Formats: sequence, structure tokens, C-alpha cells
Amino acid sequence: MEYVGYFASVIIGIALGLIGGGGSILTVPILVYLFKVDPENATSYSLFIVGITAMVGAYQHYKLGNLKIRTALIFAFPSIISLLIIRKILLPKIPENVMQFGHFELTKNLLIMIFFAILMVAASTSMIRKSTKLREQGEVNLARLSLIGLLVGMVTGFLGAGGGFLIIPALLFFANLPMKEAVGTSLLIIFINSLIGFGGDLINGVTINYTILFSITAIAIVGMIIGTALSKKIDGAKLKPILGWFVLIMGLYIIVKELFI
Repeated sequence: MEYVGYFASVIIGIALGLIGGGGSILTVPILVYLFKVDPENATSYSLFIVGITAMVGAYQHYKLGNLKIRTALIFAFPSIISLLIIRKILLPKIPENVMQFGHFELTKNLLIMIFFAILMVAASTSMIRKSTKLREQGEVNLARLSLIGLLVGMVTGFLGAGGGFLIIPALLFFANLPMKEAVGTSLLIIFINSLIGFGGDLINGVTINYTILFSITAIAIVGMIIGTALSKKIDGAKLKPILGWFVLIMGLYIIVKELFI
């Protein structure tokens, strides 16, 4: 299963390189089901893998002129605050056994995976749906951009997902960026959020298998380089629905596996 996991890790990078998101939401399921990493620890692994991969992609997009650093920082600041609150204060306070309904026991790990699956299903619908026509270039809506940043920080903090599927629409509609600039800027935001979150986890004493962590990261970076190269020739918007169907199937699989199998 690990060989399948390493192959799947390429998809993480390709998706991030092509559409600036989507790949990160695959990382936790890959870690949990293919590498047998504990779900809570998998969120920490995911932060590092996605963060480093996004850093490489952000640098490549910077060279292409697709990076809006000021917009990224406006988005990232409130995101970092909510992320740290979730991972430092709220996540550790969730008990291992959340609640019990008769013979059904809702554990912390099950809660994380079900939340993740619901998020995957929700994200997939926005990927599958055809994009509406974008607004013309205009002023940046700072208030709404910051609010979405706060929300993305919560998602990143609890689930270890970069939140690109939320960041991209926010940058398109509230920062009025063209698609390619939204992709590059999204990668910078994901990098900032993810690495700060991972650093916080290290301070909290999370246990890490660095062999698995660095191996998956290296393979995802290869995928990122491939994805960024493809983005010059292929419209990421055309591949988005394909990734959306894949994410939807995986999300439904997690729900069925965790609740019924």
C-alpha cells in the first residue's frame, strides 16, 4: 500500500501546481489509509508536506510573475491567528472519546476523518461546478478577504488542509486576481499557514516519522514541478472538474469506511 501511497503523493503536487489547491485535501486520507498514520498526527504531517510543496510552487510562480505578496499577507495574517488558536488551544482539548450513542462511539480520530470527508464532499462540488464569469479588475475587498482568511485558518488548523479550494475563490472574487495570479498567491498563503501550524505542532511535542514525512514531501515536490510546468500549457480550470470527481469519490469512501465498515 505504501507504493500506492507514494504514487498518490505525486497527485498532491500536480494538483497544487495546476490549480493552487485540491492536492492538500488528499494528503490526510493518503497518510491515514495508505501509510497507516494516526489521523491527528496525519494533520501535522499534512501541514509540513503541503507547506513545503506549496513553497516550491510559490517560488516558481514568483519567477513567472504570478505572485501578489501584499494580498497574500493580508489574507494570511488573520488565518495564522485562527490556525494557532485551533491547534494550540482547541484541538488538544477535544477528548479521545467525544461521545457515545448506544453502541456507537464517536472518537477524536473518527471526528477528524468525518469532518474531513464532509469538507472533501463540499469542496468537490465547487470543483465540479462550472465557474461563473469573474468580475472585472477592481478594488480589493479587504474585510471579506480577511474574513475568509480567518475561516481558512480554522480549516487548516483542525484538518491540516491547506484550504486552497477556499483561498482560490476568495482571491478571484474579493482580491480580483486573474486565475494564474490567484494560483501563485494561494500557494504562498498555504505555505505560510502550513509551516507555522507545523512549527506549533513541533513545539507541542507531536511525534513524527521523518522517513515517511520527507519521502512523501520529496515526491509531492516532483508533482508540484510537473503541475507548474503543465500549468503553462494546460488551463487548470479544465482539469478542476476531474479532480473534483476524484475528491468526491474519496470523501464518500471515507464516510462509508469510517461509519459502516
